[in-house]
Amino acid sequence: MHSGTFCAGLLALTVSAAMAQQPGPSFDVASVKPAAPIVGGRMMVRMQGGPGSPDPGQITYTNVALKNVLTIAYNVRSYQISGPSWLDSERFDIMAKIPKDTSKEDFQLMLQNLLAERFKLKLHRESKDMPIYALVVGKNGVKMKETPKEEKPAQDMAGAPNANSFAGPPEIKTGKDGMPVMPRGGMGGRGGMIMMGMGGKMKLAGSKQQVTAIAEMLSNQLGRPVVDQTGLTANYDYELEFAPDESTRMPGMMGAMPPPPPDGGGAGAPSAPEGSGPSLMTALQEQLGLKLESKKGPVALLVVDSMEKVPTEN
Repeated sequence: MHSGTFCAGLLALTVSAAMAQQPGPSFDVASVKPAAPIVGGRMMVRMQGGPGSPDPGQITYTNVALKNVLTIAYNVRSYQISGPSWLDSERFDIMAKIPKDTSKEDFQLMLQNLLAERFKLKLHRESKDMPIYALVVGKNGVKMKETPKEEKPAQDMAGAPNANSFAGPPEIKTGKDGMPVMPRGGMGGRGGMIMMGMGGKMKLAGSKQQVTAIAEMLSNQLGRPVVDQTGLTANYDYELEFAPDESTRMPGMMGAMPPPPPDGGGAGAPSAPEGSGPSLMTALQEQLGLKLESKKGPVALLVVDSMEKVPTEN
């Protein structure tokens, strides 16, 4: 009896070991090398290609931080990654050829295997109580306009392209202040969100958007989970204008926003330069009727146990 149990256990261990040794999906060809030194204080970061993009057969990552690559490989946000500080500072150029018809899931596994092979990445997952933000309705109520329900879906609109045609991106017009004006019905009639900054101001315009999309945008920019606790389920059209403070930068259309309020609640947001407009937190309450409240809650983390700073040779 004991002998049979031991043999069954040994067989299970042997099968598990064999499965662990099987190579997972990998890129056809991959090049990983440290990025060139920054010249003139200017740096361009590019993350292009992959399944679902116009260039599904190749990725071209230039001047990327490994934390950015980890977010794609493991489908997490940057605030969910715990590891050495150089994950944000060290920059790399990564180019890889992707096999035809690769799924998004297999592409993520390819990135995971690449990081394990070239950087000797070892990690584990855990959950930890951390500061988070709850997006709630302000004391004066919601100030956004609900998207008119009588609007027909994009596919039913007169003159809309059929499924076999291709339409380029809609033209984004600007107002007298030079800021973007959301096209009627949003981007191509499906709704959307655009953001632009100029002249010391930033503007976010949304069409046919649920509040969960606003929470996600804030979460990305504030580097901390933002949970929608408004209870609002309708689609909204809105515009948000505010003045970024000195810590705000705009690497792309969705640049980093001012830091969140201190952990005491929604008050205490950084003040904007005098005369330039309200801060983000003030604008959020005054223009949209929403505010952020500090709380604590469980956050799923990706913990980097070890990782080489210099990749192995190609």
